[in-house]
Amino acid sequence: MNLVDSCAWLEYFADGPNAGFYAPALASMDTLIVPSICLLEVFKRILQQRDEHLALQAIAVMQQGVVIDLDAELALSAGRLGSEYKLPLADAVILATARSRGAILWTQDAHFESIEGVRYVPIGGKTT
Repeated sequence: MNLVDSCAWLEYFADGPNAGFYAPALASMDTLIVPSICLLEVFKRILQQRDEHLALQAIAVMQQGVVIDLDAELALSAGRLGSEYKLPLADAVILATARSRGAILWTQDAHFESIEGVRYVPIGGKTT
């Protein structure tokens, strides 16, 4: 299973320098999980920067994966992970979602750089 972080989706949709790094994770929507909080973050950012039509198109692509809603169990796990790794709320939810499904988390968010189970690439940089 794979989980592509919000910043990685935005990089992919913008065809940024790291877009190709995420291709393996996005190759099969059957093995892709999408936290509902990623839908929120991506929709909001594209809506702010572009328009609602493009934001909805992006969300339609993301919803081809398996969308995972935030429930009480996942929220508590996110709270624990957020405290342990000092992560912002959305990042904690994303990591908890990945861990709950045994998924690899693909990202360019430096908050995740040294966390186990994460495929990290720095913005415009080389894979670590």
